[in-house]
Amino acid sequence: MSSPDASVQPGLAGDEPPAGPAPSAPHRPRDVGLRARLERLPGVGSRRGERLARLGLVEVRQALVHFPRDYKDFTGSHTVETLVAGEHGAVAGEVVDIGSRTTVTGKAMVTVLLTTDGGPLRGIWFGMPFIAKRFRVGSRVVLAGVARQSAGCFEMAHPEIRYLDADEKAESSPWLAVYPLAEGVRQSDVRMGVQAALAAVEGQLQETFRPHELEVRSLLPIYDAFRAVHLPASREEIEAGRRRFIYQELYMLQLALRLHRRQAEVTHQAACIDVAADLRSRIEGVFPFPLTQAQRRVAGEILSDMASGTPMQRLLQGDVGSGKTAVAVIALLAAALTGHQAVIMAPTELLARQHVATLERLLAGRELIDTTGQALRGGVTLLIGGQSKAERAAAVARIAAGEARLIVGTQALVASPPRFHRLGLVVIDEQHRFGVVQRARLQQDDCQPHTLVMTATPIPRTVAHAIYGDLDLSTIDEQPPGRQPVQTYRVGPQQLDRWWSFYCRKLREGRRGYVVVPAVEESEAGLASIDSALEELANGPLEAFRLGLIHGRLPPDVKHAIMDDFRRGRLDVIVATSVVEVGIDVPEATLMTILDADRFGLAQLHQLRGRVARGATRGICGAVTAVKEDHPRLEAFVDTTDGFRLAEFDLIQRGPGELVGKKQSGVPPLCLADIIRDAAVAAEAREHAIATLAENPFLEGDDLARLRKLVVRRWGDSLDLGGIG
Repeated sequence: MSSPDASVQPGLAGDEPPAGPAPSAPHRPRDVGLRARLERLPGVGSRRGERLARLGLVEVRQALVHFPRDYKDFTGSHTVETLVAGEHGAVAGEVVDIGSRTTVTGKAMVTVLLTTDGGPLRGIWFGMPFIAKRFRVGSRVVLAGVARQSAGCFEMAHPEIRYLDADEKAESSPWLAVYPLAEGVRQSDVRMGVQAALAAVEGQLQETFRPHELEVRSLLPIYDAFRAVHLPASREEIEAGRRRFIYQELYMLQLALRLHRRQAEVTHQAACIDVAADLRSRIEGVFPFPLTQAQRRVAGEILSDMASGTPMQRLLQGDVGSGKTAVAVIALLAAALTGHQAVIMAPTELLARQHVATLERLLAGRELIDTTGQALRGGVTLLIGGQSKAERAAAVARIAAGEARLIVGTQALVASPPRFHRLGLVVIDEQHRFGVVQRARLQQDDCQPHTLVMTATPIPRTVAHAIYGDLDLSTIDEQPPGRQPVQTYRVGPQQLDRWWSFYCRKLREGRRGYVVVPAVEESEAGLASIDSALEELANGPLEAFRLGLIHGRLPPDVKHAIMDDFRRGRLDVIVATSVVEVGIDVPEATLMTILDADRFGLAQLHQLRGRVARGATRGICGAVTAVKEDHPRLEAFVDTTDGFRLAEFDLIQRGPGELVGKKQSGVPPLCLADIIRDAAVAAEAREHAIATLAENPFLEGDDLARLRKLVVRRWGDSLDLGGIG
């Protein structure tokens, strides 16, 4: 279990105890509260208090939420007389002898002899000569392990060790908590501080949940949960205590996300963008291909939201190549043709320019008439950081005057938002790169735009609900007809020459391709720089072909020019970093080589492969690696092209960080809960949060006052919950 900084954990330990006399207890000083200093508690003192302060543990509340990172099993017999050969036991004693020698097989052997109330006990360690330095004659320890008899004495091989202070009890807990430490701080310091804090607040802690909720959700009361986590008597107690705090964290997160959305719905209106059937038909007519049933279904969900007058907050996800951009274009044109401005925000300038090209290509030669009978004019306006001051000023002026209805941009749109004339819709591509607060920065006045956020990385539904609790979810679960899965190969050192021969043969047949490298510069990990990779390829296997170079450090206009040459067939191969992983659409590019493929995450590999799955010709991808042993991530990548299956595998193997970014920008990380490990708890917490807010939309009233206070304290700044409570 992780150890959160208490400063980001309000709501776990609670606030000051309620007014009135605290229950008396012989082991607790009078008038001790959660903000009492640890050094003043019995058993802690000033010296230990100084050491605990190095961990940030100064007050009682901070000690309570300094959760163990692990536990050691000290269950079983507690005296030598009750030890049973072959069974687990834990016995305290004083070190009377420490011995070291080398066995006949050449292994180092350390023996430590304890004298205990019931007789001697010996601990033995093989191949660990350093452990002798961890004991000193006269010190008190507890050894725990499976006992056996040898030469009339019980002994334990490689037992767990607990070092005792002079005044520390050996039987404080059969499952011993192991805490995160700082330099100069001992486990015994933290244990004594935590135990003193528990004794000080017994009977004083306020409960976050109502009694019936504790019963229905099978949650321990707050004090019992702290005691179960810090001083457990069984593995079951540990799990019950952990579950209480994990559930509370996920529940409060879901409440915060939903309150964030509800506050926006109540305090802001949204444009009523009602698209009649004939207008929708004209919009869908701009595409040179028929939409899939899944695209039509999801477009209907989005248009229904936009017509409601309530700000839409929807997440659109789908596998690589499933046609998310086409659905987004339908929403953008629906807003623009009803007299509103529509924005699509991309994570890179390269992708922003591609969105401009896509929209201009679809609108070329068409005169779309809006609901007022006027032709849609103004083209597509681009607003990115790489523009000159004059270009930006012109774009901002067109936006403010309402001349620009279709606007494409990057972070520049939120870093210094322009003044919009009548903003009706914001589409955010690659949701996890922007975050909750950044989404809100485009909202102006009392009219909030509808928001559609897209992710190209498929997310299992339970995880999506937990991470994006303020968004409704739409999933495109169908690929366009004729779209073929990419043939994927793992290329080891022995196959590399054959692979390049194959790659070159396909280039000569008229295909275009990518070569992706993991690093811009040389690294200590042995990764070649992109420049050296280009030189090696140009003078080696790809010397007969025209090569271009793309990476994130190139000026935007240079990247744009190179990609334009590639699209027009003036270049055969692009050598690139992962800057091409999202959204790059060149249907003629159907070949990809990923160098040092083991250096990429699975979600990133899948996104890269998606660049060669854009046309009618079947794509081919080679994952080049020098790794000879089994590599589960690469094996999964080669075995399936189903993004949802790969997402589930990636979540199990690596956790949610690789899938959705380290965290949503502006939202504090979860301290105890793990979205994947605790998926079932997250689902229950979400259902509970929905029920709570259905009963009381803004957590009003005395019975929910404490819960409201904790939610706002933990999430208020990051989710702008200033209007709640």
